[in-house]
Amino acid sequence: MNVGRKLFLAGPFKGLLNPNTGTMTDDEKQKFLKLIAFFESKGFLVHNAHQREAWGKALMTPEQCTEIDFNEIASCDYFVGLPGHPPSPGTHIEIGWASALKKPIILLLEAGKEYGFLIQGLYTVANVTYITYHSEADYLKGLEAIFS
Repeated sequence: MNVGRKLFLAGPFKGLLNPNTGTMTDDEKQKFLKLIAFFESKGFLVHNAHQREAWGKALMTPEQCTEIDFNEIASCDYFVGLPGHPPSPGTHIEIGWASALKKPIILLLEAGKEYGFLIQGLYTVANVTYITYHSEADYLKGLEAIFS
């Protein structure tokens, strides 16, 4: 059990907000909630901007969220990210911070999608584990293998 260890969960955010409601769809929200529940069941304290900012209802200013996210990544034990397709610029910056800060990184990559060369080759300069998935069950099975 990894009680008290910290995990930063990153993924696309602004691009997932419904322009009419300003919030994430229930499907996208559920994806993050299930990941958060998985990691909490393993004893992790999970930092996730989507949840912190009420799924879009309470967006922070760029100055606020940048500083908080950087500090949370700096203090985490693991970084888990969904780079996004199309790529999420914010998530890619966070992946860069995590690699520069020498954090263990797990990237969840959707099968059949193309990812940038720097995502594909990141393992050459950082501690990266890739989980390629077709469905939620695939990445949860991969995460279970890592954290059991």
